[in-house]
Amino acid sequence: MEDATVEEAEVSGGAEFAPALVAAHPLGYSVAVAVGPELRVFNLKAGSAVPLSDDSGGCSHSDAIRAISFSANGVLFASAGDDKLVKVWKTDSWCCIRTITSEKRVSAVAISNDGLYVTFADKFGVVWLVSMGETGGGQEPTDNKPVSILGHYCSIITSMKFSPDGRFIATADRDFKIRITLFPKKPLRGANEIQSFCLGHTDFVSCIAFTCLSEGPSYLLSGGGDSTVRLWDYINGCLLDTCQVRDKVGEILEPNETEDRNLAVADICATNDGSLVAVAIQSLNGVLLLACDLIAKKLSFLKVIAMEKCYIPTSLSSSFSADLLWTIMGASNMPNQATSQLFTRLKVIPHFKNDLLASADHVPSVLEDSEVPHGEKLLLALQGSLDIAKQEEVLASVLAALKVSMHKMLVKKQYSEERREQRKRGRNDKKIKK
Repeated sequence: MEDATVEEAEVSGGAEFAPALVAAHPLGYSVAVAVGPELRVFNLKAGSAVPLSDDSGGCSHSDAIRAISFSANGVLFASAGDDKLVKVWKTDSWCCIRTITSEKRVSAVAISNDGLYVTFADKFGVVWLVSMGETGGGQEPTDNKPVSILGHYCSIITSMKFSPDGRFIATADRDFKIRITLFPKKPLRGANEIQSFCLGHTDFVSCIAFTCLSEGPSYLLSGGGDSTVRLWDYINGCLLDTCQVRDKVGEILEPNETEDRNLAVADICATNDGSLVAVAIQSLNGVLLLACDLIAKKLSFLKVIAMEKCYIPTSLSSSFSADLLWTIMGASNMPNQATSQLFTRLKVIPHFKNDLLASADHVPSVLEDSEVPHGEKLLLALQGSLDIAKQEEVLASVLAALKVSMHKMLVKKQYSEERREQRKRGRNDKKIKK
C-alpha cells in the first residue's frame, strides 16, 4: 500500500507546468510578459511592441522562463528558466547584453539595487552571482563566471528579493523557510553572514516582497502553500502578523474547491507606501486585497476584486509611478500544448493605491480590453492573440491545472527505494572539476 501511494505521488507531480509571468517597469516605461520560452515586451511610452535583440552571443530561451525581474531603477532586466540560461537585457534598447549558463535549471533571479550584480538560484538551492561591471574595490579578479554565494541545502528557492536599501537579500524555499542574508560589500567572495531566518509558514513559501513607509523601516511580506500571507520584521526574524486568506476565499468558492491544496498563495504585490497588498490565489478568479498597517504592524482583509470565472491570475506586478495592477493568466508545458498555442490573458486593475482604503464599499472594476492602455495593440503583443474563443480553448486546460500546479511543483515528491536508485543512476548533473 505504501509503495502504491509513493508511485501515485510521483506520477501526479510528473508534469511541471510553467505559469505565465508579468513584470512592470519601475518607472512605468514598459511591461514584460514571459510564457514558455517567449519573452514579450510592450513599450508603454511609445505605444508599441518591442523587438528584442541579442548581442551576447548566447542562445535564445529554448525552454520555459521561470523568473523575470527589473532592476530597482529599471535599467536592467533579467530572465531565466528551465533552459539553464540567465539573460540580462538593457531596457533602453531591449538588447541582451549577457547570457549566463547555469549548471542546473533556474528558479529565481534578482538584480542588486546598484545594478552591479545579477543573482540567480538553481533547482539545487544554490544562489549564484555574476558581476555586471568592473570588480574594483579590492575584490578578487573574476572571469565573469557565476560564483556561488549562499545555499539552501538542496531545497528549491522559490523567490529572491533585495531589500529596499540593498543591504540584504531574502531567499524563500519550498521547505517553509525564509533566509535573510547580509549582502556583502565584496559579494564575489560569498555572502556568509546570515542576518535572520523568518520561520512560521507550515507549507512551502511561494513568494516574498519587501514593503516600507515613505520614511521608515522596511518589512517583508510572504505568501505560501499554507494559504497565509505573513508580515515580518525581517531584521530580527520576528513574525508580526498572519492573515489566513483561506477563510475569506472559502466564503467565495464552492465547497469542493476549498481544500487546502487548492488555495496556495501564488503571488503578492504591494503599493509604494505598503498600505495595500494584492494577493493572487490558486483557485480564486480574482485578486484579494489586504490592508497593511505598517505602524500597527497588522494585516487585515479589505475586499476581493472578482474577475470572470475562467480567469485565475498566475502573476501580479505594479510600477512605482503608476496606479495600475497588472495581472496575467497562462502557462506552458501543458499536455498536448504546442508552442504556437502559448496564449495568455491579461487583466489590468486601475487605482491600485491607498485610496482604496478610504472606502471599504468601493470595489474597483477590472478594465475592459478596450480600456487597457494602448488597447488592442498591447493585448496583441502580450497575449499572443485577440481571438478570445481560441484562447479559451487553450486556457481551459490551464484553468484546471492552476488549482493544483504549485503543489505539484513545490511539494517534495516521494519515491520508492527502487525508483530512487534508478534516478541516481540516471542523473546527468555536470560535475564540477576542482
